[in-house]
Parts: sequence; structure tokens; C-alpha cells
Amino acid sequence: MASARPARGATTWCGGCGAYLAVPAGARSVRCALCHAVTRVERRHALGLGFIIKGLINAFGASPQRQLAGAGAQQTTMPLPASYPRFRGKKRALLVGISYAATKYELRGTVNDVNCMSFLLRERFGFPADSILVLTQEDGDTYRVPTRANLLLAMRWLVEGCSSGDSLVLHFSGHGLQKLDTNGDEVDGYDEALCPVDFEQAGVILDDEINETIVRPLGPGVKLHAIVDTCHSGTILDLSYLCRLSRTGYWQWENHSRRPELAKGTSGGLAISISGCSDSQNSSDTTALAGATSTGAMTYSFIKAVETEPGTTYGRLLSAMRATIRDNGGDLGIPGPLGAFFRRVITFSCAQEPQLCASEPFDIYRKPFLL
Repeated sequence: MASARPARGATTWCGGCGAYLAVPAGARSVRCALCHAVTRVERRHALGLGFIIKGLINAFGASPQRQLAGAGAQQTTMPLPASYPRFRGKKRALLVGISYAATKYELRGTVNDVNCMSFLLRERFGFPADSILVLTQEDGDTYRVPTRANLLLAMRWLVEGCSSGDSLVLHFSGHGLQKLDTNGDEVDGYDEALCPVDFEQAGVILDDEINETIVRPLGPGVKLHAIVDTCHSGTILDLSYLCRLSRTGYWQWENHSRRPELAKGTSGGLAISISGCSDSQNSSDTTALAGATSTGAMTYSFIKAVETEPGTTYGRLLSAMRATIRDNGGDLGIPGPLGAFFRRVITFSCAQEPQLCASEPFDIYRKPFLL
């Protein structure tokens, strides 16, 4: 008997890279936006969960559990590279921009995102230049190329030795995807993941691993902000609370701790993530004037909100970011010296809603945003 076509809202996994894919109603195949491989829908649905897990293992070289175990061993044995900044001030940042150059899923604007974010941190928030670690493919230092191993080392550098009063920032601009949740801690059944430049060979970095590396070590008085410009990034740090914000300004925190016994919180500090879109959405680059700078839509909207509303709160920041994206970048662009990095944005190529998550709930219209 012929297999039935998938119902509206069906999902599957890419046979090329393992990414989570939404299947249009009635479709018999779907093309991955990340690696452009075409996956037959009926065959993968018919073979069931065992085939999906086997495909993920083949695509990434190891199961999520084995990846996590291997990374943990690596983190405890590998010393930090000598070329990483040794300045241990109260403010430090890790900025990652991956273009995936010379691949079929190459991105524009990720390095520009990093340059703009570095400028913002230095000029607006007083981060010393020698406390900012940048990872891009263009760097000649092999330890600053954003491979999976280097990203984990750099995340460890960010939080190592942190103490009360420290302000830490992680900014990531690149690809993200979803994978099947295997330990039952995700409300929607999927883990979110970052794609290092070598993710096809070395594997992705799951949200479980990110949480363990940069969230759980945060002690009392330490504050971490993660600004993540990728697809499927809503809960990329696996933080316990997701803020639902309506267009009318109504907000409430949702508890996403499906398994509280797994201890996904900090060690007394505060972790906040501002991400480009919800777990089910895609993020995009901006489309700019000829010769102008290409940037991530989320990064652009974040910097514009910070520059146009100094002293803002988290609620006003998030609302301003969403309004910028809904209004195709706005009509004035970013004022001041930072505007030289951007030029005027014409349109954004897709709809996305920036998200706010935190390790603990707070009043988003009373708490000031400060890095």
C-alpha cells in the first residue's frame, strides 16, 4: 500500500546534514535550506525514529551523548591557547562570526556583525579591546578559527575565573539548527544547536553543552549576556525561562524546565539570552544598498535599539528590535558613529521575532539593560 502524504505541520530530518525540517502539506520531498540536500519525506517517516537517530549519528560522527562526553573530557584536559587574551578585567566578551566560506550554505555579513558588536561593546559599554576574543574564518591564528574544538575552548575562556561583578558577553553570528531531544528536557522535543565551521565533520554544539559550559559555572554576582543571531535560537542556552511578549506589550515568563533535576541553572549568577528568532523560526541577513554592509537582521536590530534608546529596559529593547524587523529596518538607520558600519537597510528577507530568555524571571520593563 502506498504511504500516505504527511499532514500539515509534519517534520523530518535532512538526510544531508541532519537539520530539523518543516514539511509543507502534501510534499513528498523537502529541500534543506542549510545544505540544499533533497530528502524524500515518505521513506524517512516510514522507517521511523531508529532510522532518524542512525542518520544523525552518521551525519555528525557520534550521538549527542557521546559528543557531550567527548567535549567534557576535552575541556578538562586541554589548556587554553596562549594567543587568547590574558586580561582578566571585569568585562570580557567572545564574538564569533562564521561565514562558511566556499560552501553551498555560505552566509554574508557575519564578520561585519562581529566588527559592529566589538565597536558597540568598546564604545558604548566600555569593554577593553584586550578583553574581547574574536573567532572568524578569516583569522590567521588556528586557535581563532571557529571550529567545534576552538568554540568550546573559547567558551571556557569566557567564564573561567569569573567572580562577582563580572559582565560577560557571548555573540554568535552563523548557522543554527534543531536536533531530536534524547534526554527529555526540551518542552518541544528538540535540542537547539550552533554550527561550527567544521560541523559536518566534527558535529554541532548542542544547547545542553552550551549550558554546561557557560551557564552553570556562573557564580553569585556574575552576569552573562548571550546575543545569538542564528536560526532556531530561541532557547539556545537552555535557560529555564522564556519571555512571551505580545505586540501590545503584555508579557509573561514561561517555565521551560521540563526536568528540574537536571540543574540547568547557574551557580548563583544571572544568564540572559537575546536571540534572533524562536526555536521554530529562521534568521536572516539584511539586504542592503549596493556596496553597503551586509549584516544579520537580528544584530542590526539589536544595535539599533541600543543606540536609539540609551538607558533602555529589556522590555523596551525587545519591542524595539521586533519593530525594526517588522518595519524592514526602519527609515532612519543607526545614528552616530556606529552608523558608518551599516548604511541604510532596505528590507529583511524573512519574518522573525527576537526572543528573550533568562535563568530567573524579572520585570522586563523595570530592569535596565546594561552590559
